[in-house]
This record gives sequence, structure tokens and C-alpha cells, in this order.
Amino acid sequence: MSNDVLVVILASSRFDRAAQGVAGAGQALATMLGGALRVLVVGATEEATTAEVASVADSVIVLDQPELAEHQPELFLTAVEKVCARVRPRAVLLGNDTPSVELAPRLAHRLGGSPMSDGTDLTVVDGAIRVTRSAYGGKAEAVFELKREPAVIWLRARAFEPAKPTGGSAVVESSTVELPDASPTRIVARHVEAQEGIPLEDAKVVVGGGRGLGGPEPFEDLRKMAEIMTAAVGASRSACDEGWVPPSYQIGQTGKKISPELYLAVAISGAAQHLLGVSDAKILAAINTDPDAPIFRHCTFGIVEDYRRVVPGLIERLARLET
Repeated sequence: MSNDVLVVILASSRFDRAAQGVAGAGQALATMLGGALRVLVVGATEEATTAEVASVADSVIVLDQPELAEHQPELFLTAVEKVCARVRPRAVLLGNDTPSVELAPRLAHRLGGSPMSDGTDLTVVDGAIRVTRSAYGGKAEAVFELKREPAVIWLRARAFEPAKPTGGSAVVESSTVELPDASPTRIVARHVEAQEGIPLEDAKVVVGGGRGLGGPEPFEDLRKMAEIMTAAVGASRSACDEGWVPPSYQIGQTGKKISPELYLAVAISGAAQHLLGVSDAKILAAINTDPDAPIFRHCTFGIVEDYRRVVPGLIERLARLET
């Protein structure tokens, strides 16, 4: 087994901010292990994207065969497994998109390695890979030492700095692997929600709304404010469960985990499950009518007030600053 680190990128996600962070984590881990950073791109990708990946890696493998044009769980798993058998990396890193999260534990099982989820930090101690992740609903951090290799880890979006260009360009190998003629499972239908504004995982600023908004209409005000701030809009699980916004807005333990520069929680009480999703935000601010709301025990800035007396003023002030 080599000391190399293999970063797996699904071409459908492009080399976005989340993927750049995974590659950055791979660079750092490869340096600690004394190995090379290899990047595997599964599926057809644009030439410009491949060139961007090559600028930060030591080698790039692209699997662009027709069977991998669209995500199929069994075929993608087999493809990545076969590349790992050839490369024999110490660690395999993936992002936190749904296909990667599904793939990681199954890949670890097939390779006889150690799976780990939602990593926020990677270190090497006495030659062993250690992964830090949140515990107890974001109230603590746990450090795990992975005993079996390879380590197969999916990482939290924006938890790591983007990969830095190496100053050169890696050799890009267009490759194929033998895939089964028939898969035991296949995706028979796909539904992609229309994406409005900046994706939550990529946003530097996120405005989140909770049940305290009272309905779907106030989210329009949050969207206006987010547009001025070049921010994304998210929500607590309760707001999503009420149907006020789509499930893709959900932030928290069972939703998306984000790491923005600023997270503004509006009418969100701050349940542990929600706070887990924003525990890596550099600055947390909140607006809530309840001075005893749990969110105020975790935020950097807080306003105890009805959002209807605060948000319109913020929108007006931000609009003036923009002009």
C-alpha cells in the first residue's frame, strides 16, 4: 500500500468550492503521509474543469466511459473500487454530496478499510490517520484513529481550505474499468430541484429562517436580504417540515452541514440538531424574541427582538451600503 491520498470527485458536481476543499484536505494529508495527491474524476467532465483539477494534483485519472455518464450507485462503487485496487492509497477522501456519502461506507467495506463520516480535520499521529468530527449534537468534538487501511472519509463542505495550485500541471490519464453488464440496482427516476442563488455548501454568508417566522411569506424578506448580501438562504428542519421552503434548504444534523464565514439565524431557537449543521461557521449571529433561546449561548452577536422590527431595517441599510 502506498502513502498516496486519492480524492474522488464526481464530474456532475464539477470542481466546485466543496470539491476544492476536499482536494485541499488531500494535499495536506498527502504531505503529512509523505505521499502524492491523486484525483479520480468519475464521469465525463469539461476540459477546463480537468485542467483546474490537474493544477492542484500530482496525478489525475478520468473515468469517462459511457456507463458512468449518469450516477448509478453500483456502477460508481465498482469503478472507484477498481481504481483503488490499482492505486492502493492510504486514504480515500470524498465530499458530502449525497452520492459520495452513500458510496463511502460501502467502499470502505469492499476495500477492508475504515470508514468515517463528516470529517472536519485530518491529522497523522505516529503514522496513523486521525479524523475529527462533531459529537453530541455539536456540543463536543471526537477524534477517531482509523486502524484499518485504507481510510475512507467523507468531509464536511467548506471545513477545509481549497487546494493550492502546485505550479505545474499533473498528467491526466483517461482510463476505463471493467464494469458488470447488469447492475442489481438502478435509478429509475431523478428529480432535481431548481437551484436559486448560491448553493448552501458554497456560500460564504448564509441567512437561515426558522419556525418563528410563522409561515412561508417571511422567507421572501430573507431572500431579499440574502440577495443584497450575496448570501444563500437556509432553514431549520421545522420550517422545512411545515412546507414553507423545500427540503434542500434544511440545515442541521439531518440536513446540510455548512461552514460559512457568517451565519445569521432568524427566528431559530437553536436546537442541538440545527447547531450541529452550523458548528463550523466562523461567526454566528441571531435574531430571536426569546432571550433564553439556546441560540444565544452559541452566537457571537445576538438581537433580542421580533424579526419584523429588525429585518426590514437591515434590508434598507444594506441596500444603502450597496449603492
